[in-house]
Amino acid sequence: MAGAFTRLRRTTGVLLAVLCFSGALQAADVSRAAIASAHSLATAAGETVLAQGGNAFDAAVAVAAALAVVEPYSSGLGGGGFFLLHRAADGHQVMIDARETAPSGILPRHLFDAAGNPMPGATTRGGTAAAIPGLPAGLEHLAQRYGSLPLSVTLAPAIGLAREGFRTDRRYARITQLRAAMLRATQETALFLDNGRAPSPGFVLRQPDLALTLQRIAGAGAAGFYRGPVAEGMVAAVNAAGGVWQMSDLAAYRVVERVPLRFSYRGATITTAALPSAGGIALAQVLGMLEHFPVADVQDPEYAHLVVEAMRRAFRDRLQLGDPDQTTVPVAELLKKDKLKQYVTDMRRDRATPLPPPAATAAGAGSVNTTHFSIVDAAGNRVAATLTINLLFGSGIVGRGTGVLLNNEMDDFTLRTDVANSFSLRGGEANGVAPGKRPLSSMTPTFVEDEKGVLILGAPGGSRIISQVLLATLEYLRRPQVDLRQLLAMPRYHHQYWPDQIEIEPEGFSAAWRSALETRGHQLRVVNRKWGNLQAVFQPRDAGAAQAANDPRGDDVAWY
Repeated sequence: MAGAFTRLRRTTGVLLAVLCFSGALQAADVSRAAIASAHSLATAAGETVLAQGGNAFDAAVAVAAALAVVEPYSSGLGGGGFFLLHRAADGHQVMIDARETAPSGILPRHLFDAAGNPMPGATTRGGTAAAIPGLPAGLEHLAQRYGSLPLSVTLAPAIGLAREGFRTDRRYARITQLRAAMLRATQETALFLDNGRAPSPGFVLRQPDLALTLQRIAGAGAAGFYRGPVAEGMVAAVNAAGGVWQMSDLAAYRVVERVPLRFSYRGATITTAALPSAGGIALAQVLGMLEHFPVADVQDPEYAHLVVEAMRRAFRDRLQLGDPDQTTVPVAELLKKDKLKQYVTDMRRDRATPLPPPAATAAGAGSVNTTHFSIVDAAGNRVAATLTINLLFGSGIVGRGTGVLLNNEMDDFTLRTDVANSFSLRGGEANGVAPGKRPLSSMTPTFVEDEKGVLILGAPGGSRIISQVLLATLEYLRRPQVDLRQLLAMPRYHHQYWPDQIEIEPEGFSAAWRSALETRGHQLRVVNRKWGNLQAVFQPRDAGAAQAANDPRGDDVAWY
Protein backbone atom coordinates (compact mmCIF):
# COMPACT_ATOMS: atom_id res chain seq x y z
CA MET A 1 0.00 0.00 0.00
CA ALA A 2 2.83 2.37 0.84
CA GLY A 3 4.14 2.19 -2.70
CA ALA A 4 0.80 3.24 -4.18
CA PHE A 5 0.45 6.04 -1.65
CA THR A 6 3.96 7.30 -2.36
CA ARG A 7 3.32 7.22 -6.10
CA LEU A 8 0.13 9.20 -5.56
CA ARG A 9 1.94 11.80 -3.45
CA ARG A 10 4.43 12.34 -6.27
CA THR A 11 1.70 12.53 -8.90
CA THR A 12 -0.80 14.92 -7.35
CA GLY A 13 -1.90 16.34 -4.06
CA VAL A 14 -5.58 16.30 -4.95
CA LEU A 15 -6.55 13.06 -3.22
CA LEU A 16 -4.11 13.30 -0.37
CA ALA A 17 -6.77 14.14 2.19
CA VAL A 18 -9.05 11.41 0.88
CA LEU A 19 -6.39 8.74 1.08
CA CYS A 20 -4.53 9.56 4.25
CA PHE A 21 -6.86 7.32 6.26
CA SER A 22 -6.13 4.33 4.05
CA GLY A 23 -3.70 3.05 6.63
CA ALA A 24 -6.80 1.92 8.51
CA LEU A 25 -6.97 -1.03 6.14
CA GLN A 26 -5.85 -4.00 8.21
CA ALA A 27 -2.75 -5.92 7.21
CA ALA A 28 -4.76 -9.13 6.91
CA ASP A 29 -7.02 -7.44 4.39
CA VAL A 30 -4.10 -6.11 2.39
CA SER A 31 -2.67 -9.58 2.00
CA ARG A 32 -5.82 -10.98 0.40
CA ALA A 33 -6.98 -7.94 -1.58
CA ALA A 34 -5.51 -6.66 -4.84
CA ILE A 35 -6.28 -4.11 -7.52
CA ALA A 36 -4.69 -3.73 -10.95
CA SER A 37 -5.83 -0.87 -13.17
CA ALA A 38 -4.41 1.19 -15.99
CA HIS A 39 -3.76 4.29 -13.88
CA SER A 40 -2.28 4.83 -10.42
CA LEU A 41 -5.00 7.29 -9.42
CA ALA A 42 -7.75 4.84 -10.34
CA THR A 43 -6.01 2.13 -8.34
CA ALA A 44 -5.77 4.55 -5.42
CA ALA A 45 -9.50 5.32 -5.69
CA GLY A 46 -10.31 1.63 -5.36
CA GLU A 47 -7.91 1.34 -2.42
CA THR A 48 -9.69 4.22 -0.71
CA VAL A 49 -13.06 2.53 -0.98
CA LEU A 50 -11.72 -0.76 0.35
CA ALA A 51 -10.28 1.20 3.28
CA GLN A 52 -13.76 2.56 3.98
CA GLY A 53 -15.13 -0.95 4.34
CA GLY A 54 -16.32 -1.35 0.79
CA ASN A 55 -16.17 -4.63 -1.09
CA ALA A 56 -14.69 -5.40 -4.50
CA PHE A 57 -17.89 -4.22 -6.20
CA ASP A 58 -17.74 -0.84 -4.46
CA ALA A 59 -14.08 -0.57 -5.42
CA ALA A 60 -15.02 -1.35 -9.03
CA VAL A 61 -17.39 1.64 -9.09
CA ALA A 62 -14.63 3.87 -7.74
CA VAL A 63 -12.00 2.59 -10.18
CA ALA A 64 -14.30 2.83 -13.20
CA ALA A 65 -15.34 6.39 -12.33
CA ALA A 66 -11.76 7.47 -11.68
CA LEU A 67 -10.66 6.00 -15.02
CA ALA A 68 -13.41 8.07 -16.66
CA VAL A 69 -11.59 11.14 -15.36
CA VAL A 70 -7.92 10.24 -15.79
CA GLU A 71 -8.16 8.17 -18.99
CA PRO A 72 -10.67 10.17 -21.07
CA TYR A 73 -9.20 8.73 -24.26
CA SER A 74 -10.05 5.12 -23.30
CA SER A 75 -13.23 4.93 -21.25
CA GLY A 76 -15.74 7.10 -19.47
CA LEU A 77 -19.33 7.95 -18.67
CA GLY A 78 -19.96 8.37 -22.39
CA GLY A 79 -19.06 4.74 -23.09
CA GLY A 80 -19.87 1.27 -21.83
CA GLY A 81 -18.43 -2.11 -20.99
CA PHE A 82 -18.75 -5.45 -19.24
CA PHE A 83 -18.35 -6.21 -15.54
CA LEU A 84 -17.67 -9.87 -14.75
CA LEU A 85 -18.47 -10.53 -11.08
CA HIS A 86 -17.97 -13.34 -8.56
CA ARG A 87 -19.69 -13.04 -5.18
CA ALA A 88 -17.83 -15.10 -2.60
CA ALA A 89 -20.71 -15.56 -0.15
CA ASP A 90 -22.73 -17.80 -2.47
CA GLY A 91 -20.53 -18.31 -5.54
CA HIS A 92 -22.89 -16.24 -7.70
CA GLN A 93 -21.31 -15.20 -10.99
CA VAL A 94 -22.80 -12.73 -13.44
CA MET A 95 -21.83 -10.44 -16.29
CA ILE A 96 -23.25 -6.94 -16.11
CA ASP A 97 -23.73 -5.90 -19.72
CA ALA A 98 -23.43 -2.11 -19.86
CA ARG A 99 -22.72 -2.11 -23.58
CA GLU A 100 -23.87 0.90 -25.61
CA THR A 101 -26.97 0.69 -27.83
CA ALA A 102 -27.81 2.15 -31.23
CA PRO A 103 -30.18 5.15 -31.07
CA SER A 104 -33.78 4.47 -32.07
CA GLY A 105 -33.74 6.98 -34.93
CA ILE A 106 -30.75 5.57 -36.80
CA LEU A 107 -31.53 4.89 -40.47
CA PRO A 108 -29.48 3.65 -43.45
CA ARG A 109 -29.37 7.16 -44.91
CA HIS A 110 -27.41 8.33 -41.88
CA LEU A 111 -24.58 5.88 -42.61
CA PHE A 112 -24.71 5.19 -46.37
CA ASP A 113 -24.53 7.37 -49.46
CA ALA A 114 -26.97 7.31 -52.36
CA ALA A 115 -25.05 4.46 -54.00
CA GLY A 116 -25.36 2.30 -50.90
CA ASN A 117 -21.75 2.67 -49.81
CA PRO A 118 -20.79 3.42 -46.18
CA MET A 119 -19.95 7.09 -45.79
CA PRO A 120 -16.34 7.62 -44.63
CA GLY A 121 -16.22 8.57 -40.97
CA ALA A 122 -19.93 8.08 -40.34
CA THR A 123 -19.27 5.57 -37.57
CA THR A 124 -16.03 7.03 -36.22
CA ARG A 125 -16.50 10.80 -36.03
CA GLY A 126 -19.44 13.06 -35.27
CA GLY A 127 -23.00 12.49 -34.17
CA THR A 128 -23.78 9.36 -36.17
CA ALA A 129 -20.81 7.59 -34.55
CA ALA A 130 -22.12 7.84 -30.97
CA ALA A 131 -24.23 5.08 -29.42
CA ILE A 132 -26.26 5.48 -26.22
CA PRO A 133 -23.84 5.14 -23.25
CA GLY A 134 -24.19 2.33 -20.74
CA LEU A 135 -21.53 2.92 -18.08
CA PRO A 136 -23.51 5.19 -15.71
CA ALA A 137 -26.36 2.67 -15.58
CA GLY A 138 -23.79 -0.06 -15.02
CA LEU A 139 -22.26 1.79 -12.08
CA GLU A 140 -25.65 2.29 -10.42
CA HIS A 141 -26.58 -1.36 -10.98
CA LEU A 142 -23.28 -2.54 -9.55
CA ALA A 143 -23.65 -0.34 -6.49
CA GLN A 144 -27.28 -1.17 -5.78
CA ARG A 145 -27.20 -4.92 -6.41
CA TYR A 146 -23.72 -5.86 -5.21
CA GLY A 147 -22.04 -3.00 -3.39
CA SER A 148 -22.24 -2.01 0.28
CA LEU A 149 -21.57 1.72 0.02
CA PRO A 150 -23.61 4.53 -1.58
CA LEU A 151 -22.56 6.18 -4.81
CA SER A 152 -21.87 9.37 -2.87
CA VAL A 153 -18.95 7.53 -1.26
CA THR A 154 -17.67 5.44 -4.19
CA LEU A 155 -17.76 8.35 -6.66
CA ALA A 156 -16.09 10.80 -4.31
CA PRO A 157 -12.50 10.11 -5.47
CA ALA A 158 -13.46 10.64 -9.12
CA ILE A 159 -15.35 13.83 -8.30
CA GLY A 160 -12.27 15.19 -6.53
CA LEU A 161 -10.01 14.32 -9.45
CA ALA A 162 -12.33 15.98 -11.96
CA ARG A 163 -12.93 19.11 -9.90
CA GLU A 164 -9.42 19.76 -8.55
CA GLY A 165 -7.50 18.25 -11.44
CA PHE A 166 -4.60 15.82 -11.73
CA ARG A 167 -1.20 15.82 -13.36
CA THR A 168 -1.27 14.00 -16.69
CA ASP A 169 1.36 11.41 -17.59
CA ARG A 170 3.44 10.48 -20.63
CA ARG A 171 0.72 8.30 -22.07
CA TYR A 172 -1.77 11.17 -21.98
CA ALA A 173 0.77 13.39 -23.72
CA ARG A 174 1.35 10.82 -26.48
CA ILE A 175 -2.33 10.19 -27.11
CA THR A 176 -3.37 13.86 -27.16
CA GLN A 177 -0.62 14.44 -29.68
CA LEU A 178 -2.23 11.81 -31.93
CA ARG A 179 -5.68 13.39 -31.59
CA ALA A 180 -4.76 17.07 -31.24
CA ALA A 181 -6.46 18.15 -34.48
CA MET A 182 -9.74 16.48 -33.48
CA LEU A 183 -9.61 17.91 -29.97
CA ARG A 184 -9.10 21.45 -31.23
CA ALA A 185 -12.37 21.27 -33.15
CA THR A 186 -14.66 22.41 -30.32
CA GLN A 187 -14.37 24.39 -27.11
CA GLU A 188 -15.54 21.37 -25.12
CA THR A 189 -12.87 19.00 -26.47
CA ALA A 190 -10.14 21.68 -26.38
CA LEU A 191 -10.34 21.27 -22.61
CA PHE A 192 -8.09 18.21 -23.02
CA LEU A 193 -5.33 20.37 -24.56
CA ASP A 194 -2.99 22.98 -23.19
CA ASN A 195 -3.86 26.24 -25.01
CA GLY A 196 -4.70 24.29 -28.15
CA ARG A 197 -1.63 22.08 -28.06
CA ALA A 198 -0.98 18.55 -26.86
CA PRO A 199 0.23 19.03 -23.28
CA SER A 200 3.53 17.88 -21.86
CA PRO A 201 3.55 15.37 -19.00
CA GLY A 202 2.63 17.11 -15.77
CA PHE A 203 -0.13 19.25 -17.30
CA VAL A 204 -2.95 19.63 -14.78
CA LEU A 205 -6.27 18.62 -16.34
CA ARG A 206 -9.36 19.99 -14.59
CA GLN A 207 -12.86 18.95 -15.69
CA PRO A 208 -15.42 20.94 -13.66
CA ASP A 209 -18.37 20.00 -15.86
CA LEU A 210 -17.55 16.30 -15.51
CA ALA A 211 -17.27 16.76 -11.74
CA LEU A 212 -20.78 18.22 -11.70
CA THR A 213 -22.11 15.30 -13.78
CA LEU A 214 -20.52 12.82 -11.40
CA GLN A 215 -22.09 14.70 -8.50
CA ARG A 216 -25.50 14.42 -10.16
CA ILE A 217 -25.02 10.65 -10.48
CA ALA A 218 -23.84 10.43 -6.88
CA GLY A 219 -26.99 12.16 -5.74
CA ALA A 220 -29.65 10.86 -8.11
CA GLY A 221 -28.13 7.65 -9.48
CA ALA A 222 -28.39 6.88 -13.17
CA ALA A 223 -31.33 9.29 -13.50
CA GLY A 224 -28.84 12.11 -12.96
CA PHE A 225 -27.26 11.10 -16.26
CA TYR A 226 -30.07 9.72 -18.42
CA ARG A 227 -32.59 12.46 -17.60
CA GLY A 228 -32.47 16.19 -17.01
CA PRO A 229 -29.67 18.63 -17.88
CA VAL A 230 -26.97 16.03 -18.57
CA ALA A 231 -29.17 14.12 -21.01
CA GLU A 232 -30.26 17.36 -22.67
CA GLY A 233 -26.65 18.50 -23.08
CA MET A 234 -25.62 15.23 -24.70
CA VAL A 235 -28.59 15.13 -27.08
CA ALA A 236 -27.97 18.72 -28.16
CA ALA A 237 -24.27 18.12 -28.87
CA VAL A 238 -24.79 14.84 -30.72
CA ASN A 239 -27.58 16.14 -32.91
CA ALA A 240 -25.71 19.36 -33.68
CA ALA A 241 -22.99 17.08 -35.07
CA GLY A 242 -25.41 15.19 -37.32
CA GLY A 243 -26.75 12.58 -34.89
CA VAL A 244 -30.30 11.45 -34.25
CA TRP A 245 -30.46 10.95 -30.47
CA GLN A 246 -33.70 11.42 -28.59
CA MET A 247 -34.24 11.97 -24.88
CA SER A 248 -36.28 8.78 -24.87
CA ASP A 249 -33.21 6.79 -26.02
CA LEU A 250 -31.39 7.76 -22.86
CA ALA A 251 -34.38 7.27 -20.58
CA ALA A 252 -34.97 3.78 -22.00
CA TYR A 253 -31.40 2.52 -21.53
CA ARG A 254 -31.10 -0.55 -19.28
CA VAL A 255 -28.20 -2.79 -18.31
CA VAL A 256 -28.65 -6.53 -18.74
CA GLU A 257 -27.48 -9.24 -16.36
CA ARG A 258 -26.17 -12.15 -18.40
CA VAL A 259 -25.01 -15.63 -17.48
CA PRO A 260 -21.25 -15.69 -18.13
CA LEU A 261 -19.76 -18.27 -20.45
CA ARG A 262 -18.23 -21.00 -18.26
CA PHE A 263 -16.23 -24.01 -19.45
CA SER A 264 -13.43 -26.38 -18.45
CA TYR A 265 -9.99 -26.68 -19.96
CA ARG A 266 -7.50 -29.30 -18.75
CA GLY A 267 -9.05 -29.33 -15.28
CA ALA A 268 -9.27 -25.54 -14.95
CA THR A 269 -12.57 -23.65 -14.84
CA ILE A 270 -12.75 -20.57 -17.01
CA THR A 271 -15.49 -17.96 -16.64
CA THR A 272 -15.60 -15.29 -19.29
CA ALA A 273 -17.74 -12.84 -21.21
CA ALA A 274 -20.97 -13.87 -22.91
CA LEU A 275 -22.53 -12.26 -25.97
CA PRO A 276 -22.57 -9.50 -27.09
CA SER A 277 -18.89 -10.15 -26.52
CA ALA A 278 -17.30 -12.33 -29.16
CA GLY A 279 -14.30 -12.80 -26.91
CA GLY A 280 -15.64 -15.48 -24.60
CA ILE A 281 -16.82 -17.71 -27.42
CA ALA A 282 -13.51 -17.34 -29.26
CA LEU A 283 -11.57 -18.15 -26.08
CA ALA A 284 -13.67 -21.29 -25.49
CA GLN A 285 -13.30 -22.42 -29.10
CA VAL A 286 -9.54 -21.93 -29.27
CA LEU A 287 -8.95 -23.72 -25.96
CA GLY A 288 -11.33 -26.48 -27.01
CA MET A 289 -9.24 -27.06 -30.11
CA LEU A 290 -5.89 -26.85 -28.34
CA GLU A 291 -6.99 -29.44 -25.81
CA HIS A 292 -6.38 -32.04 -28.53
CA PHE A 293 -2.66 -31.24 -28.55
CA PRO A 294 0.05 -31.64 -25.89
CA VAL A 295 0.68 -28.61 -23.67
CA ALA A 296 3.59 -26.45 -24.82
CA ASP A 297 5.09 -22.98 -24.49
CA VAL A 298 2.99 -20.46 -26.46
CA GLN A 299 6.24 -18.94 -27.71
CA ASP A 300 7.41 -22.23 -29.21
CA PRO A 301 6.97 -21.80 -32.99
CA GLU A 302 5.48 -25.26 -33.51
CA TYR A 303 2.85 -24.62 -30.84
CA ALA A 304 2.34 -21.01 -31.98
CA HIS A 305 1.37 -22.45 -35.38
CA LEU A 306 -1.39 -24.49 -33.71
CA VAL A 307 -2.57 -21.52 -31.64
CA VAL A 308 -2.78 -19.42 -34.79
CA GLU A 309 -4.66 -22.12 -36.70
CA ALA A 310 -7.20 -22.31 -33.85
CA MET A 311 -7.56 -18.51 -33.77
CA ARG A 312 -8.18 -18.41 -37.51
CA ARG A 313 -11.13 -20.77 -37.15
CA ALA A 314 -12.57 -19.04 -34.10
CA PHE A 315 -12.45 -15.62 -35.74
CA ARG A 316 -14.08 -17.07 -38.86
CA ASP A 317 -17.01 -18.17 -36.69
CA ARG A 318 -17.23 -14.62 -35.32
CA LEU A 319 -19.12 -13.74 -38.50
CA GLN A 320 -22.18 -15.50 -37.01
CA LEU A 321 -22.26 -13.48 -33.78
CA GLY A 322 -24.34 -10.49 -32.71
CA ASP A 323 -26.56 -9.07 -29.98
CA PRO A 324 -28.32 -12.11 -28.42
CA ASP A 325 -31.40 -10.00 -27.62
CA GLN A 326 -32.01 -9.21 -31.29
CA THR A 327 -30.33 -12.08 -33.12
CA THR A 328 -30.46 -15.85 -32.85
CA VAL A 329 -26.88 -17.02 -32.40
CA PRO A 330 -26.00 -20.76 -32.45
CA VAL A 331 -23.72 -20.58 -29.41
CA ALA A 332 -24.22 -24.21 -28.38
CA GLU A 333 -23.43 -25.37 -31.91
CA LEU A 334 -20.29 -23.25 -32.08
CA LEU A 335 -19.01 -24.77 -28.85
CA LYS A 336 -19.84 -28.42 -29.56
CA LYS A 337 -16.90 -30.69 -28.90
CA ASP A 338 -17.56 -32.60 -32.13
CA LYS A 339 -17.43 -29.39 -34.13
CA LEU A 340 -14.17 -28.30 -32.53
CA LYS A 341 -12.72 -31.78 -33.03
CA GLN A 342 -13.56 -31.52 -36.73
CA TYR A 343 -11.74 -28.21 -36.86
CA VAL A 344 -8.70 -29.94 -35.34
CA THR A 345 -8.96 -32.80 -37.85
CA ASP A 346 -8.72 -30.24 -40.64
CA MET A 347 -5.51 -28.74 -39.23
CA ARG A 348 -2.03 -29.68 -40.35
CA ARG A 349 0.90 -29.47 -37.97
CA ASP A 350 3.33 -28.68 -40.76
CA ARG A 351 1.32 -26.25 -42.84
CA ALA A 352 -1.22 -23.43 -42.58
CA THR A 353 -4.56 -24.73 -43.77
CA PRO A 354 -6.10 -22.81 -46.67
CA LEU A 355 -9.33 -21.16 -45.52
CA PRO A 356 -11.78 -19.51 -47.92
CA PRO A 357 -11.29 -15.74 -47.71
CA PRO A 358 -14.23 -13.45 -47.02
CA ALA A 359 -15.25 -10.88 -49.57
CA ALA A 360 -12.80 -8.04 -50.11
CA THR A 361 -12.78 -5.63 -47.20
CA ALA A 362 -11.89 -2.03 -46.70
CA ALA A 363 -9.32 -2.41 -43.95
CA GLY A 364 -9.27 0.07 -41.11
CA ALA A 365 -6.37 1.50 -39.19
CA GLY A 366 -7.10 0.19 -35.72
CA SER A 367 -6.17 1.97 -32.52
CA VAL A 368 -5.15 1.54 -28.92
CA ASN A 369 -8.27 2.04 -26.86
CA THR A 370 -10.39 0.75 -24.01
CA THR A 371 -9.28 -0.03 -20.46
CA HIS A 372 -9.40 -2.96 -18.06
CA PHE A 373 -9.12 -3.43 -14.32
CA SER A 374 -9.09 -6.48 -12.04
CA ILE A 375 -10.02 -6.54 -8.34
CA VAL A 376 -10.25 -9.10 -5.57
CA ASP A 377 -11.11 -8.24 -1.96
CA ALA A 378 -10.22 -10.01 1.28
CA ALA A 379 -13.49 -11.96 1.24
CA GLY A 380 -12.83 -13.34 -2.24
CA ASN A 381 -15.30 -11.16 -4.15
CA ARG A 382 -13.84 -10.37 -7.53
CA VAL A 383 -14.37 -8.17 -10.56
CA ALA A 384 -12.91 -8.20 -14.06
CA ALA A 385 -14.12 -5.14 -15.95
CA THR A 386 -13.35 -3.99 -19.47
CA LEU A 387 -14.65 -0.53 -20.39
CA THR A 388 -14.43 1.51 -23.56
CA ILE A 389 -15.42 4.50 -25.65
CA ASN A 390 -13.97 2.64 -28.67
CA LEU A 391 -11.31 4.63 -30.56
CA LEU A 392 -9.08 7.17 -28.85
CA PHE A 393 -11.25 10.04 -27.55
CA GLY A 394 -14.29 8.34 -29.08
CA SER A 395 -16.46 10.38 -31.42
CA GLY A 396 -14.83 13.66 -30.45
CA ILE A 397 -18.10 15.00 -29.03
CA VAL A 398 -18.53 16.28 -25.48
CA GLY A 399 -22.08 16.82 -24.24
CA ARG A 400 -22.69 20.51 -23.65
CA GLY A 401 -22.15 21.47 -20.05
CA THR A 402 -21.59 17.82 -19.04
CA GLY A 403 -17.90 17.11 -19.55
CA VAL A 404 -18.97 13.71 -20.94
CA LEU A 405 -16.90 12.58 -23.91
CA LEU A 406 -19.03 10.32 -26.08
CA ASN A 407 -18.10 7.02 -27.71
CA ASN A 408 -17.91 6.06 -31.38
CA GLU A 409 -19.21 2.55 -30.73
CA MET A 410 -21.34 2.51 -33.88
CA ASP A 411 -18.13 1.46 -35.64
CA ASP A 412 -18.39 -1.94 -33.96
CA PHE A 413 -21.50 -2.76 -35.98
CA THR A 414 -21.29 -4.42 -39.38
CA LEU A 415 -22.32 -1.83 -41.96
CA ARG A 416 -21.90 -4.24 -44.83
CA THR A 417 -20.45 -7.74 -44.83
CA ASP A 418 -17.69 -6.79 -47.27
CA VAL A 419 -16.54 -3.75 -45.25
CA ALA A 420 -14.29 -4.01 -42.20
CA ASN A 421 -14.34 -1.77 -39.16
CA SER A 422 -11.44 0.18 -37.69
CA PHE A 423 -9.82 -3.02 -36.43
CA SER A 424 -9.99 -4.66 -39.87
CA LEU A 425 -12.70 -6.97 -38.51
CA ARG A 426 -15.27 -8.22 -40.96
CA GLY A 427 -18.70 -8.94 -39.50
CA GLY A 428 -21.83 -10.78 -40.50
CA GLU A 429 -25.45 -9.76 -40.82
CA ALA A 430 -26.08 -10.82 -37.22
CA ASN A 431 -24.12 -7.71 -36.19
CA GLY A 432 -25.94 -5.31 -38.50
CA VAL A 433 -27.16 -1.93 -37.24
CA ALA A 434 -30.64 -1.81 -35.72
CA PRO A 435 -32.33 0.57 -33.25
CA GLY A 436 -31.61 -0.35 -29.65
CA LYS A 437 -29.13 -3.04 -30.66
CA ARG A 438 -25.81 -3.64 -28.91
CA PRO A 439 -22.76 -3.93 -31.20
CA LEU A 440 -20.55 -6.99 -31.02
CA SER A 441 -17.47 -6.54 -28.85
CA SER A 442 -14.08 -8.18 -28.34
CA MET A 443 -13.86 -7.28 -24.64
CA THR A 444 -13.00 -10.44 -22.71
CA PRO A 445 -12.93 -10.02 -18.91
CA THR A 446 -12.03 -13.47 -17.56
CA PHE A 447 -11.56 -15.58 -14.41
CA VAL A 448 -9.26 -18.63 -14.62
CA GLU A 449 -9.47 -21.03 -11.66
CA ASP A 450 -7.21 -24.02 -11.06
CA GLU A 451 -5.47 -25.75 -8.17
CA LYS A 452 -3.12 -22.75 -7.79
CA GLY A 453 -5.90 -20.22 -7.26
CA VAL A 454 -7.78 -17.73 -9.41
CA LEU A 455 -6.42 -15.41 -12.09
CA ILE A 456 -8.48 -12.31 -12.88
CA LEU A 457 -7.52 -10.65 -16.14
CA GLY A 458 -8.49 -8.67 -19.19
CA ALA A 459 -7.12 -6.07 -21.60
CA PRO A 460 -7.85 -3.30 -24.07
CA GLY A 461 -6.84 -3.58 -27.71
CA GLY A 462 -9.81 -4.17 -29.99
CA SER A 463 -9.71 -7.59 -31.62
CA ARG A 464 -6.28 -8.19 -30.08
CA ILE A 465 -7.92 -8.36 -26.64
CA ILE A 466 -8.84 -11.97 -27.34
CA SER A 467 -5.32 -13.10 -28.23
CA GLN A 468 -3.84 -11.28 -25.22
CA VAL A 469 -6.18 -13.05 -22.80
CA LEU A 470 -5.69 -16.35 -24.61
CA LEU A 471 -1.88 -16.31 -24.51
CA ALA A 472 -1.78 -15.25 -20.85
CA THR A 473 -4.30 -17.97 -19.93
CA LEU A 474 -2.34 -20.69 -21.71
CA GLU A 475 0.90 -19.73 -20.03
CA TYR A 476 -0.68 -19.34 -16.59
CA LEU A 477 -2.10 -22.86 -16.78
CA ARG A 478 1.13 -24.35 -18.13
CA ARG A 479 3.38 -23.06 -15.38
CA PRO A 480 3.40 -24.54 -11.86
CA GLN A 481 4.37 -21.20 -10.32
CA VAL A 482 2.66 -17.87 -10.89
CA ASP A 483 4.73 -14.97 -12.19
CA LEU A 484 2.25 -12.30 -13.24
CA ARG A 485 4.85 -9.89 -14.52
CA GLN A 486 6.30 -12.52 -16.80
CA LEU A 487 2.85 -13.44 -18.09
CA LEU A 488 2.09 -9.83 -18.93
CA ALA A 489 5.49 -9.13 -20.46
CA MET A 490 5.40 -12.01 -22.99
CA PRO A 491 5.74 -11.02 -26.65
CA ARG A 492 2.36 -11.15 -28.38
CA TYR A 493 1.08 -12.47 -31.67
CA HIS A 494 -2.40 -12.32 -33.12
CA HIS A 495 -4.51 -13.70 -35.97
CA GLN A 496 -8.14 -12.81 -36.66
CA TYR A 497 -8.86 -14.89 -39.80
CA TRP A 498 -8.85 -11.83 -42.01
CA PRO A 499 -6.52 -10.30 -43.04
CA ASP A 500 -4.89 -13.72 -43.31
CA GLN A 501 -1.69 -12.80 -41.51
CA ILE A 502 -0.04 -13.17 -38.13
CA GLU A 503 0.56 -9.84 -36.45
CA ILE A 504 3.58 -9.81 -34.14
CA GLU A 505 5.05 -7.21 -31.84
CA PRO A 506 8.33 -5.65 -33.00
CA GLU A 507 10.37 -7.27 -30.23
CA GLY A 508 10.64 -10.78 -28.84
CA PHE A 509 10.44 -12.90 -31.99
CA SER A 510 13.70 -14.18 -33.41
CA ALA A 511 14.50 -14.63 -37.08
CA ALA A 512 14.33 -18.40 -36.51
CA TRP A 513 10.83 -18.07 -34.99
CA ARG A 514 9.62 -16.01 -37.91
CA SER A 515 11.16 -18.39 -40.41
CA ALA A 516 9.47 -21.38 -38.75
CA LEU A 517 6.05 -19.77 -39.16
CA GLU A 518 6.71 -18.53 -42.68
CA THR A 519 7.92 -21.99 -43.70
CA ARG A 520 4.50 -23.29 -42.64
CA GLY A 521 2.85 -20.89 -45.04
CA HIS A 522 1.95 -18.06 -42.69
CA GLN A 523 2.32 -14.46 -43.70
CA LEU A 524 3.78 -12.31 -40.89
CA ARG A 525 3.23 -8.63 -40.29
CA VAL A 526 5.42 -6.86 -37.77
CA VAL A 527 3.37 -4.14 -36.07
CA ASN A 528 5.40 -0.99 -35.50
CA ARG A 529 4.73 -0.88 -31.76
CA LYS A 530 3.75 -3.14 -28.88
CA TRP A 531 0.07 -3.43 -28.10
CA GLY A 532 -2.27 -4.07 -25.23
CA ASN A 533 -2.41 -3.23 -21.56
CA LEU A 534 -3.25 -6.40 -19.61
CA GLN A 535 -4.23 -5.92 -15.97
CA ALA A 536 -4.09 -9.05 -13.82
CA VAL A 537 -4.72 -10.10 -10.24
CA PHE A 538 -4.00 -13.50 -8.74
CA GLN A 539 -5.42 -14.80 -5.47
CA PRO A 540 -3.81 -18.09 -4.40
CA ARG A 541 -5.85 -21.05 -3.24
CA ASP A 542 -3.93 -21.22 0.04
CA ALA A 543 -3.54 -18.40 2.55
CA GLY A 544 -0.85 -16.67 0.53
CA ALA A 545 -0.96 -13.01 -0.37
CA ALA A 546 -2.80 -11.84 -3.45
CA GLN A 547 -0.76 -10.38 -6.32
CA ALA A 548 -1.47 -7.65 -8.82
CA ALA A 549 0.49 -6.67 -11.91
CA ASN A 550 0.27 -4.17 -14.73
CA ASP A 551 1.32 -4.62 -18.30
CA PRO A 552 4.87 -3.23 -18.64
CA ARG A 553 3.77 -1.70 -21.94
CA GLY A 554 1.74 0.98 -20.08
CA ASP A 555 2.47 3.71 -17.55
CA ASP A 556 0.62 1.85 -14.84
CA VAL A 557 0.78 0.80 -11.21
CA ALA A 558 -0.57 -2.17 -9.27
CA TRP A 559 -1.52 -2.21 -5.61
CA TYR A 560 -1.59 -5.19 -3.29
